[in-house]
Amino acid sequence: MISLAWPWVLVLFPIPWIVRRVAKPVKHLEESSLRVPFFQEIMRIETGGQTIQKETISSRRFWFGVVIWALLLLAAARPLWIGDPVALPVSGRDLMMAVDISGSMEIPDFTLQGEQVNRLMVVKKVAGEFIQRRHGDRIGLVLFGAQAYVQTPLTFDRDTVQAMLTESEIGLAGKETAIGDAIGLVVKRLKDQSHENRVLILLTDGANTSGDIRPIQAAKLAAEQGIRIYTIGVGADHMEVSSFFGNRMVNPSKDLDEDTLKTIAELTGGVYLRAKDSMQLDDVYRQLDRLEPAAQEAELFRPTDELYSWPLGFGLLLSVLMVLGLIRIPVFGARSSVSKPVSISPAV
Repeated sequence: MISLAWPWVLVLFPIPWIVRRVAKPVKHLEESSLRVPFFQEIMRIETGGQTIQKETISSRRFWFGVVIWALLLLAAARPLWIGDPVALPVSGRDLMMAVDISGSMEIPDFTLQGEQVNRLMVVKKVAGEFIQRRHGDRIGLVLFGAQAYVQTPLTFDRDTVQAMLTESEIGLAGKETAIGDAIGLVVKRLKDQSHENRVLILLTDGANTSGDIRPIQAAKLAAEQGIRIYTIGVGADHMEVSSFFGNRMVNPSKDLDEDTLKTIAELTGGVYLRAKDSMQLDDVYRQLDRLEPAAQEAELFRPTDELYSWPLGFGLLLSVLMVLGLIRIPVFGARSSVSKPVSISPAV
């Protein structure tokens, strides 16, 4: 569509009409006129037999000037051609999420909406909400137990990543925990990516008990590739269980290797975060939002082209034509052989 950048300029349009109404016409001095008894005959000869009234000449000049004035005002108002909206690219991150689905994730030491649930169910809910907040990021999902595998490659489709996380089941990758293999698999996926912001969020509730790569060794490889790793340790410190001798308190997170998780984070420039219940886990992911801010929503840009040159060009062209016409004779199309204007009045 066409729009005006400075439409207020058009309020100046009535100025020629106001000047015409207010300003007094120029009076010709009668004593300087040459009185000729055959004035009308001379005018007929000069105009090819047509008598042109002064009022007609003045009116034509006025309206010709009005057209030029309107074109100049239109050019000054800066007409713009505004194109269709174009989405600007957003600058996000390549973010991989590694989630532990080993057998220990089945421990029901978390609560969700007042019900006792296992750790993975809470992770699905809280991490799923985190995924939906990551506008502009390419997100991938790695699940690991005794083995690690890519559940979802890097993608902008957050709904698919969340759905694949929701469909994950405990024990699919084995009952043990291969933290080192999970990190190594992510490094393999991210090392060939040109994006500068490459992040791994690793969530586990235990210690490395399986795999071919030691966690510290894998963390050093990640550090060499410039990949930041944020580690999350999940699991309650206290849990009441029933036994033959009655209820007793146990520590369901006794196998959590916090020292290794802290070292992994420190080696790669990340942070270790601890979540002992569902509320703390939600706080952990919101803290990750602050540590690694998501890209802003895509902004729309409407390309514009300046059109002022068209009315300006036509206005200048008409001005030149008008000036050339006034040099020859006050009325376009009239022919004159008089070299200098002489004020001639009919004889009384």
